[in-house]
Amino acid sequence: RTPWVQGIVVTIELAVLSIACSLVVGVAIAAALTSGRPWLSHPARGFVELTRNTPTLVQLYCAFFVLNMLINQAVGGPQNNPLTAYAWVVIVLSLHYGAFHAEALRAGIEAVPKVTRESAISLGFSKRELLAYVELPLAFRFALPSLVNNLVNLVKSTALGSAIAVGEVTYASLMIWVQRDNVLELMIFIFLVYGVLTLIDSRLGTLLEN
Repeated sequence: RTPWVQGIVVTIELAVLSIACSLVVGVAIAAALTSGRPWLSHPARGFVELTRNTPTLVQLYCAFFVLNMLINQAVGGPQNNPLTAYAWVVIVLSLHYGAFHAEALRAGIEAVPKVTRESAISLGFSKRELLAYVELPLAFRFALPSLVNNLVNLVKSTALGSAIAVGEVTYASLMIWVQRDNVLELMIFIFLVYGVLTLIDSRLGTLLEN
């Protein structure tokens, strides 16, 4: 039971951290995409396209086996590197799903009625205030179904941590599998865990929509 419980805790931690960080990344990229400044919008668009068009697992491998190795060499060894495998999972999931959030928020920002923007500008709102107090709050409402769908997928993607030996519930189950060969029970257990976590995620999203 202990490895399972620890794995579930790690899975929940990964999900919560990645959800929070991905939303921050999404807001930042959406702001860059809609800034009207080419030096901001063009790199942001390039990042979104690169991220959306490559598999999450490949991004995780590149981050952990390439970037992490370069950092190890720069700081004098893995013992001096503050970025663990756990941290790389959070970083990669946050950036990957942040790109999807950004596209949903960009569409939401562009859906804000022109008259609403003009009213805010006539009241003396700066571009930053217009984004923070008018466009983003409305964009979140417009984009909420897409954001919830992205977050459900993010929760499921925490299973990718097992690819680099992060002890979430899938990796913990695989370790038990090696020792006990109880494949059927383990597969059912993993299905149930992710089913419950994604159900909670989607129900919270529905409550927020209502």
